[in-house]
Amino acid sequence: MTPLQGIRVLDLTRVLAGPYATALLADLGAEVIKLEPPTGDDYRHVGPFREGESALFTLNNRGKKSVALDLKDPAHLAMAQAIAAQVDVVVENFRPGVADRLGLGAETLRAANPGLVYCSISGFGQNGPCRDLPAYDIVVQAMSGLMAATGEEGGAPLKTGESMADLIAGLFGSWAIMAALVNRARTGVGAVLDVSMHDALFSMLTTSHALHLYAGALPARVGNRHPLSTPFGCYATRDGQVVICVLNDRQFARLCAVIGTPEAATDPRFATDESRTAHEPAVKALIEAWSRGMTTAEAVATLAEAGLPAAPILDIAQAAASPQAVARGLVSDLGGAPVVGQPVRFDGEKPLARTPAPVLGGDLAAVAAEFGLEALT
Repeated sequence: MTPLQGIRVLDLTRVLAGPYATALLADLGAEVIKLEPPTGDDYRHVGPFREGESALFTLNNRGKKSVALDLKDPAHLAMAQAIAAQVDVVVENFRPGVADRLGLGAETLRAANPGLVYCSISGFGQNGPCRDLPAYDIVVQAMSGLMAATGEEGGAPLKTGESMADLIAGLFGSWAIMAALVNRARTGVGAVLDVSMHDALFSMLTTSHALHLYAGALPARVGNRHPLSTPFGCYATRDGQVVICVLNDRQFARLCAVIGTPEAATDPRFATDESRTAHEPAVKALIEAWSRGMTTAEAVATLAEAGLPAAPILDIAQAAASPQAVARGLVSDLGGAPVVGQPVRFDGEKPLARTPAPVLGGDLAAVAAEFGLEALT
């Protein structure tokens, strides 16, 4: 299924947030034309490399065409503007104001193409006192509240292991683009979209919002356990750790029976989720008196048989090779390059871009012909 077939996208983005957004559109069938400087997207030069190609670039630019243009050259800028006049979507992630100075801002392009959906992705958005600050993922994690709530109990703030601000901004960018396209189909009017990495990440911190906005409290760093629910975290086993998640009193009573302490379910300290969290060390000791005598695999199997959510902690190699990941086709092959595409199934099918990441500038002649433009000399 290709729900975005016929949609043409001019991709002016580089590194991660923008390319991730447009890769998701390419997976759904959009034609994505990636405009790169003659030196290429920065990610082309960041390792790890395989056969001279950047893995990060390959993973986030599948299904796109590449045109390499020097936007300081009037002829090259004119070609970029001519392409923009014929596409449905333009996505850029320059610092605010840069696209305007280049001649590729929303006002300029929409004057020639009123139905255009123009999406800007930046660190802090197009307005506000931080709009001109350079913003990489860790900067946004630090300023959103995420880092302050992440880390071991009593320890320092920690960033997450992935560039979540970039990825979430890319996801919201693609989501907003598709919503704007739906609205354009109804009204014929395009849109200017302002996606901020900071806003996107901040909007996802629902547990922190619940504590701050409703309970008047700051989230405490609690390591691998949930700040509001118990037991909901990692517990030691004979050979590692098991993740156990219990969200209600019925599940807790079932857990108590499984670990051989059914009387704990009626202990006043453990009567509610809130009281269990207040007495979390006692709950942990109760569980680990059982779990430390079992392997992780044995604990997971026993808990699963009782209908309780539990899991081992897998590294990425184990996760990618797991029977579940294989059954769901999470890793695919495009032209000999492994990629991880968008995860949603449409009527049982998972759309994925049909071609691997492009060679730098390799599609310039074909794109010029497609758009009825003269080839650059």
